Amino acid sequence: MTGLSTRGLIAGHGRRALLGPLDLTLPGGRFVCLIGANGAGKSTLIRTLCGMQAALSGEVLLDGARLSALTANERARRLAVVLTERTAVPLMTGRELAALGRYPHLGWGGRLGKEDREEVEQALQRVGAHDLAGRLVTEMSDGERQKIMIARALAQQPSLLVLDEATAYLDLPRRVATMHLLRQLAREQGLSVLLSTHDLELALRYADALWLIDGQRRLHAGAPEDLALGGALGDTFAADGLAFDLERAELRVGHEGQRHIRLEGEGLHRVWAQRALQRMGYTPHRDARQTVSADARGYCLTQADGAHQRFTTLEALTDVLAFQASTRGESTA
Repeated sequence: MTGLSTRGLIAGHGRRALLGPLDLTLPGGRFVCLIGANGAGKSTLIRTLCGMQAALSGEVLLDGARLSALTANERARRLAVVLTERTAVPLMTGRELAALGRYPHLGWGGRLGKEDREEVEQALQRVGAHDLAGRLVTEMSDGERQKIMIARALAQQPSLLVLDEATAYLDLPRRVATMHLLRQLAREQGLSVLLSTHDLELALRYADALWLIDGQRRLHAGAPEDLALGGALGDTFAADGLAFDLERAELRVGHEGQRHIRLEGEGLHRVWAQRALQRMGYTPHRDARQTVSADARGYCLTQADGAHQRFTTLEALTDVLAFQASTRGESTA
């Protein structure tokens, strides 16, 4: 079988077991996100799967072969790793950094041949970094540098791509673009892609499956939707005072949503009105005493006595609701 798998794997430090035994599979063409709280063991598992530290027990298999039995060169031909740390590469261009991925395929001379150079150019093209090839890496933004690092990994022509918090330093647009790229690479290149991340909402949106480590260091594997509906996501983050909102597919503070408000209308204005109200701690309920009506003309807030106010923006509406809540001694945090 191509891709990554484990048999009875136990990962930990020294003689102390943190995770396992684990029987995991990550076949080619799949994008999996590893998530969990700090200290849950994500980095330990990543390092064990990549052979950076020995397993306490069990096996890691890469394309059906035991990872521990592969030579360093054989491992580098099959496995590529992108870490969180910024790599110091003074006076090196994007193309030169990406070309480092070819070294597992070079002979004793260590010189790039025509096919190697073509593979580097294709890797740069696949990640949308061809225009960065001639620039110094030290002059690139974090997002641009990360593209080059992924291109370097692709130039290895691996079957497994592992990324440890590879989106940690990126802004939201670059994080979204990177997640989309990783899913696309898995699909188009047949790669097995594993990303360790704290970005739950993007993982829910883009990953084919989640490997979720809960507070008891148990690992739950499955489609994001199955883990959400089965309660594993909610249980994992409940210890931190958070609740997983199944309808919104996002984490929120556990006490939010205790106040009710009736919401009427349809279309996008209603959708965004609901988001604004939920952010303030309201939950839509048909029997609530206050009503918000939303449509393309704006927003109307109606009180229990029939008095109403009209607003052209959600900011104005939420300001009034916040003022009313403050006069009642309520919090909208």
